[in-house]
Amino acid sequence: MMKSLLGILFLAVSVLAGSASAQATWVQIEAKRSLSDAQDRIRDYASGLQYVNGFALNSGWYAIALGPFTPIDAEDQLLRLRASGRIPRDSFIADGSNFRQQFWPVGAVTLSAPLLLPDAQIEETAAPAPLLPTEESIAEARDGERLLSQAEREDIQRALQWNGVYSGGIDGAIGPGTRTAMAAWQDANRFEPTGVLTTAQRRDLVTSYRDVLNSVGLTRVLDAKAGIELDLPMAMVEFERYDPPFVHYRAKGDSGVRVLLISQTGDQATLAGLYDIMQTLEIVPLSGPRELGKSSFTLEGSNAEISSYTYAAQADGRVKGFTILWPAGNDRRRDMAIGAMQASFRPTSDAVLPDVMDGGTAQSRDLLSGLDIRQAERVRSGFYVDGAGSVLTAVEAVEGCGRVTLDDEFEAEVVARNDTLGLALLRPREPLVPIAFARFQPHEPRLDSEIAVSGYSFEGQLGAPTLTYGTLQDVKGLNGEASLTRLALTATMGDAGGPVFDSTGSVMGMLLPPLRTGGRVLPEDVSFAADAVAIVEFLSANGIAAAASDATSGMAPEDLTTSAADMTVEVSCWN
Repeated sequence: MMKSLLGILFLAVSVLAGSASAQATWVQIEAKRSLSDAQDRIRDYASGLQYVNGFALNSGWYAIALGPFTPIDAEDQLLRLRASGRIPRDSFIADGSNFRQQFWPVGAVTLSAPLLLPDAQIEETAAPAPLLPTEESIAEARDGERLLSQAEREDIQRALQWNGVYSGGIDGAIGPGTRTAMAAWQDANRFEPTGVLTTAQRRDLVTSYRDVLNSVGLTRVLDAKAGIELDLPMAMVEFERYDPPFVHYRAKGDSGVRVLLISQTGDQATLAGLYDIMQTLEIVPLSGPRELGKSSFTLEGSNAEISSYTYAAQADGRVKGFTILWPAGNDRRRDMAIGAMQASFRPTSDAVLPDVMDGGTAQSRDLLSGLDIRQAERVRSGFYVDGAGSVLTAVEAVEGCGRVTLDDEFEAEVVARNDTLGLALLRPREPLVPIAFARFQPHEPRLDSEIAVSGYSFEGQLGAPTLTYGTLQDVKGLNGEASLTRLALTATMGDAGGPVFDSTGSVMGMLLPPLRTGGRVLPEDVSFAADAVAIVEFLSANGIAAAASDATSGMAPEDLTTSAADMTVEVSCWN
């Protein structure tokens, strides 16, 4: 009889493991930037835990994980091991989709192995696991609670807050809100949710919180030069340099965390300018909430690699604040650091960083005080074609772009394109009223006549378009294409998408990028443009009635320069 039961049990476990193989679930407990660090840590875990594995991640980091389990067992392992303090409090459930090559155990291939059903929990897969027993009665727990100091009660509230179950004030008063949070923590950790923590539960709760606190290393820092005092995660960062208006703290070890202190003279306009400038930096991802008020601003940004938080305020002619940059993941430790910095931040004096300090970073248009400025992947030209701000540009200008902007300020979307003609039509996401827009030459232009192209020849470095002069060589392409005109003009890639003007200031075409000619290299001064007839037909097909020019006399060069600048747009491609 016993053999039969064991056989049935073994068969049930085998079937369950095999059928759940598509639902392999892991408990990810840590990630390290370097393989050597991951190997050191995984040996420590493997000495006291079962089912320890190590995998390279898609991000280049190295993960330490337990498993593979069924989803039910993974959740149970997570709760039990976190409650006992054997794995970090920020351990989490992972599906393994980010795991690549396995580095621990050496030679193992666990990703394709059957799911583990820990012996101690075989019977629990069919029913909810029982609540963990308590070592004290509620009365005994209350008696112990009464002996706690004010500081100890506040620590409990902070630990509950860090666990995400308490949002009240840190006042040490064990009221209804704190009781509710205690019960929620107990329930999440498989204890009976009485709302009164036993001695052991209080120890587990506060110890796990303090372990994370110690790993962050929050330390009060007073910078007399910047005139700022605040708590910084000094286990994660270390002072690097002054580079006004910032004090730089670089990552310590492989933490990936960086901090900037902000200190400069300035008023409300300075604050608004800093708000704009910070958003051009690589350390402030575009996705995230941001708010500019009269005397302060906050910026939050995140992407697949980093998240950052910036706060700055203006008072008495000084602007001071901070930025913290955190690698993706470990969000709760990040939130702990941000909360501590917010709560402790204090301008301490009239001191501010000078405009320039000895040893500062060499000046560069790609850097701001040693920080990388977000750069467009490419910059081309375009021009307004109606009074609603619609812009015509080259298809190449917007090919494969995650985001397109006009004049570095206004976001736009591609609403139509013709790859054969090389034309793309953009519409700004917010209404624009251009000073001028294209008026197209209704007649065929005269060969050998003078033409001019308006474009951002140096891909935005000059901040304004330039005019490049040439002559019209032919009203068709090299293979007889009626939609092209051939120009004698030395253009740059930045000019592509810009308007081509005749001597009257009428638009007779749009400059195209250099044509691919099957390996042949054309002379430098050979350029091509989409002609006005093809452009007008393209615009008409997409709901835009192109304006015809009635100009008959030549336009003075200075007037053409002004008109072209009002019409030409910088088109930037971002990824």
